[in-house]
Amino acid sequence: MVPSHDAPSPGLCGSYLIGHLQDAFHFPALNASVAEARKRVLARLREWGIDEVACDDAQLVVSELFTNAVRHTDSDKVGCRLRVSGAALRIEVADHGHAPTEPRVRCSGADEESGRGLLLVGALSAAWGVRPDDSGHGRVVWADVPHGRLP
Repeated sequence: MVPSHDAPSPGLCGSYLIGHLQDAFHFPALNASVAEARKRVLARLREWGIDEVACDDAQLVVSELFTNAVRHTDSDKVGCRLRVSGAALRIEVADHGHAPTEPRVRCSGADEESGRGLLLVGALSAAWGVRPDDSGHGRVVWADVPHGRLP
């Protein structure tokens, strides 16, 4: 999927938008925060009754996006926003720093240990993209992960 820059930014109203489940949080821009973000996402999605496949996919997407924000920007913190709307789970990861380039899919060699994260994000999501954050200093990388709600 080719990333799009024109995705809407959801507005917050407590922990719910009318008709939508949502959560927002941030952690320090540290490697240890990646695991904390995965745990937070899993707990919230299970609370909302999201199916296990989507929970697993969302954890991988958050892990990749958080890792990129920690490694490739000079952010002090990294934010995450989750929003369920219909059959889509929107995941947004925001950095507050500057990176020399925009996130993009790249081709990694077979012997390289990194560089495949956005390929994975693209494979697990219906769409993904990048947009400037609201402050204009950082960026938001978002992904729409399909889900089902458990009965």
